[in-house]
Amino acid sequence: MTKKFAGKIVCITGAAKGIGRQAAISFAAEGASIVATDIETDLGNSLVEEITGSGGKARFIEHDVTSEDAWKSVMASIEETEGRLDVLINNAGIGMTGLAHETELSVWRKMMAINVDGVFLGVKHALPMMKAAGQGNIINVSSIAGIRSTANFSCYCATKAAVRSFTKSVALECAEAKDGIRVNSIHPGIISTAIWDTLIGTSEAKDSNMPRDETLSGMTAEAVPIGRTGSIQEIVNGMLFLASDESSYMTGAELVIDGGATAG
Repeated sequence: MTKKFAGKIVCITGAAKGIGRQAAISFAAEGASIVATDIETDLGNSLVEEITGSGGKARFIEHDVTSEDAWKSVMASIEETEGRLDVLINNAGIGMTGLAHETELSVWRKMMAINVDGVFLGVKHALPMMKAAGQGNIINVSSIAGIRSTANFSCYCATKAAVRSFTKSVALECAEAKDGIRVNSIHPGIISTAIWDTLIGTSEAKDSNMPRDETLSGMTAEAVPIGRTGSIQEIVNGMLFLASDESSYMTGAELVIDGGATAG
């Protein structure tokens, strides 16, 4: 049986761990050639070993998404090595909490640089190659925090709302240009990933001895109608859908995967 992404070139940022890592593994299992990027070289190389060891195709590029020169280098490498780019998943991101009036400007700028500038630069430098090919698919990872604001998350919410709105604008630009490029955002809810280590205070809950999963379960009981945290694979399944022809009539859309948290 033909694999869904056989022969496709997929670039995933923040691929060394969490959602990005599982996305790389899942797309590779469906036949894609993966270009995984991250600042964590050891984890990135181990990802490639895992994929290639299972018969898949992948390579790793050390990559700071806040650097325009780095983005130029990544895209030049893809054009030279793979010859084209079919799917870009702008997944790299960080999360920090705090009251707005207590947040240092340096923290605000760091989150903006990674969560917003990184997405902008990825889109900016991927589009020329996609336009030349007459096709392409971009998935920008936002959050339910980009849809519904929460106290103590003001800076993080601002970055993810920016990704949401930016995605829609670029989707319209591409649709009006009739260049065959779709651009969508994906909005995870409460998922057990390492980002919560900073959002709730290291790998242990702040002022608590409970491990991350147990702490998130407590949050979920209050915030998620379906009554549980989401799995990383459930978010990756959304990416697989948005990157496939099954979603061919979707662009400028926001795919929310949150167990109903934003429904009310």
